[in-house]
Amino acid sequence: MVNPTQAEVDAAFDDPKLANVLYHDWEAGTYDEKWSISYDERCITFAVDRFRAVSPDPGPFEHALELGCGTGFFLLNLMQGGVAKKGTVTDLSPGMVEVAVRNAEGLGLDVEGRVADAETIPMPDASVDLVVGHAVLHHIPDLDQAFREILRVLRPGGRFVFAGEPTTLGDWYARKLGQATWWATTNLTRLGPLRSWRRPQAELDESSRAAALEAVVDQHTFTPERLERFALAAGAVDVRCVTEELAAALFGWPVRTFEAAVPPEKLGFPWAMFAYRSWQRLSWLDETVLSKVVPRGLFYNALVTGVKPAPPVAL
Repeated sequence: MVNPTQAEVDAAFDDPKLANVLYHDWEAGTYDEKWSISYDERCITFAVDRFRAVSPDPGPFEHALELGCGTGFFLLNLMQGGVAKKGTVTDLSPGMVEVAVRNAEGLGLDVEGRVADAETIPMPDASVDLVVGHAVLHHIPDLDQAFREILRVLRPGGRFVFAGEPTTLGDWYARKLGQATWWATTNLTRLGPLRSWRRPQAELDESSRAAALEAVVDQHTFTPERLERFALAAGAVDVRCVTEELAAALFGWPVRTFEAAVPPEKLGFPWAMFAYRSWQRLSWLDETVLSKVVPRGLFYNALVTGVKPAPPVAL
């Protein structure tokens, strides 16, 4: 993917949709590596667990649509986990759609891709059984319109499930932790004994430019109640929002930032397993202990689901 020019980046600060296209095209080629995305049992389990954490209906759904698909992480892994049979992946970013379709082809999944805006979904009325997304709603400027579109394309009785949305408090502490970790790592690796742990300055500069653009593409943070209100206002029923990741987020965001600031070859498989196993244990703590005593708004991730009501039966 071609990196955007400085002029394009400057223009994007006043145009959130352009910012989304530029940022995600920019990231498409390395996105799976950056976020440790895979299409094996680890991420299949993660995606299906996120779906089941909020949805009482495990599927399988005949036809699922993903909004803001990125490289296909959520829907492709849900399909492999038996949640959906056929898929359509959409994103504002042509680069992301291209990678998602390529990933689907490599997995042998029945998936088509479309470049599309979530505020004007290019699908017929009542044409899909499930709409999903992961870390997408906070990028969409007009969420009232997006939820109306979601309800429009769903068949009566169809369900939507969105996961990975930042809570207002969670976004605050994640950003603060990330900023502190980036500052500490990039400054400590200037010192003589640690210089071999420093990424080339050009790569650090590119990461900083991307981070500046990322701040533009993030349009919203949510309280659970606010996220539920968007769905209810569009006419959804059986709306439910749950949250997850508190201890796991407080650990995970510094780890992800540290990984982005040092050469990947310095870390290796033992580090990857340490990070993953630690995240798993802290997620267990969040789910089994903290979720029972901590208000849901303090957790980092919000997940929301709802159903398109069936039309009234004529008497």
